[in-house]
Amino acid sequence: MNENKKEQTLDEKWENATIANNFIFYKVMRNNPDVCKELLEILLEFKIDHIEMSQEEEINIDFDSKGIRMDVYAKDAGGLKVYNIELQASDTKELPERSRYYQGVVDVDLLKSGQRYKDLKTSFVIFICVDDIFGNSLAKYTFENLCAEDPKIKLNDRAYKYFFISKNCDRMLDKRQKAFLRMVTENTASDDFTDKIKKLVADAKRNTQWRKQYMEWEREKTYERDAGREEKAVETARNLLEMNALTPKQIAQAVALPLEQVLELQKELAAEPASASSV
Repeated sequence: MNENKKEQTLDEKWENATIANNFIFYKVMRNNPDVCKELLEILLEFKIDHIEMSQEEEINIDFDSKGIRMDVYAKDAGGLKVYNIELQASDTKELPERSRYYQGVVDVDLLKSGQRYKDLKTSFVIFICVDDIFGNSLAKYTFENLCAEDPKIKLNDRAYKYFFISKNCDRMLDKRQKAFLRMVTENTASDDFTDKIKKLVADAKRNTQWRKQYMEWEREKTYERDAGREEKAVETARNLLEMNALTPKQIAQAVALPLEQVLELQKELAAEPASASSV
């Protein structure tokens, strides 16, 4: 294996983490509201008097719904605007859908029973991405709902979504936006704001409690990834067994499951028609 490509240990990941690391971004922004406010002002290009961080790190709508943990979920002092800003270091191939879901969860969280729909706040969902997920070589993609037949007609639902692409930062005209996006990609500070963030990142990495939380967070992600891979492997094995195209041993090798587990799946499938007919 190429030494340059070997997987980093958790300690190495922590030591090498920059503002492009989701956990570091989350800690720096949530614990420094003034810095978060300044970043929002830089990205959105308007002044914000004051923001209040949500006390809830995770929003759950109801028992059966998918909850979300937001990097930054804040409201302005007047209560008329709400901001959700996320650092998306990797393209999960579902970021547009994720922005839609975040938008919906924020709206449901904000609108209490008995309130009018007009009471919904103006919302800004902001994703800071590394890769250009749309492929049009823009540094900034802004979305709002428009009429398909006549794009000059806006829905005026006051819901805005922004995707900033750090790899395309040189195309950004605003110098402060360009400096921040370049920092995400290259970890370089080129103005007062990015220099401030770099120092806060260094401070964050000296926090032993946050380091411990990061280790636990990374281990949990690894467990979830492994569980997802095994679930997919089991599903594939079941499909192959139903097709009866390969032997259990060949299936075990193909999906990287123990032969004993594949044989157990085979027994379960053989028992299913009998149990179904007995109902």
